[in-house]
Amino acid sequence: MNRIITTLDALKRQEKKALIGYLTVGDPDLDGSERNIRTAIENGVDIVELGVPFSDPTADGPTIQEAGQRALRSGTTLKQILDIAKRLRGSFDTPMVLFSYANPLFSYGYERICAAAAVCGIDGLLVVDLPFEESGELREHMKRHGLVFIQLIAPTTSLERAETILAQADGFVYYILVKGITGAREQLDSSVGAHVAELRKRVNIPIAVGFGISNGRQAREAAVFADAVVVGSALVQAARDGNLAALVQELAEAVHGKSPKA
Repeated sequence: MNRIITTLDALKRQEKKALIGYLTVGDPDLDGSERNIRTAIENGVDIVELGVPFSDPTADGPTIQEAGQRALRSGTTLKQILDIAKRLRGSFDTPMVLFSYANPLFSYGYERICAAAAVCGIDGLLVVDLPFEESGELREHMKRHGLVFIQLIAPTTSLERAETILAQADGFVYYILVKGITGAREQLDSSVGAHVAELRKRVNIPIAVGFGISNGRQAREAAVFADAVVVGSALVQAARDGNLAALVQELAEAVHGKSPKA
């Protein structure tokens, strides 16, 4: 069975929530990003999102945009990202999601990227700008290679459209906490719990929440109503500042049901 599904099932049996961490591959360079990903896994990330840098990242805030630009300047390619994934798989059983925009995957070839991702130990794909209605070809190739397609639901998604999307969901559903781009926020929207409750009536797989979570307090608040908490920009910035391990530990302790370190 897919590692994403088995990991979330195992955490549920332990009455724990999952910490999902995003890092841009190639930032500050390939070797540095691989070290950062290893640090995140070793300090408590349950599922890691491998960010594919893209020249027109419309959903990303300044922190991840800048990370992507650094990665592109360092010459990062999709093939190199897959090579890093393969090395990581040799050391860890942690589920890995390839987090990308559609263009890099389409340019590589949908069938080719799915086959290569599976060989390298990738467990799923999350494609930020690929509408569900246009994802059929990619999903077919993913299914053939045992990959799960992570569905995104936004606060602006109607319940009717959400039902259509969730009928094809697998692995987990990613609920976006805020309208707009990624980046740290001061507090969570008070309506998030109600929105997630509505989604639960329509899907029986785990629900992850992300966009804007940056510390243990916010992660603990989000974990009250979600099955998994996604942190991206804060991890990218922490890696830049040299305190990635400490932040991951704080987030993991909060999400797994313990108090964060003082």
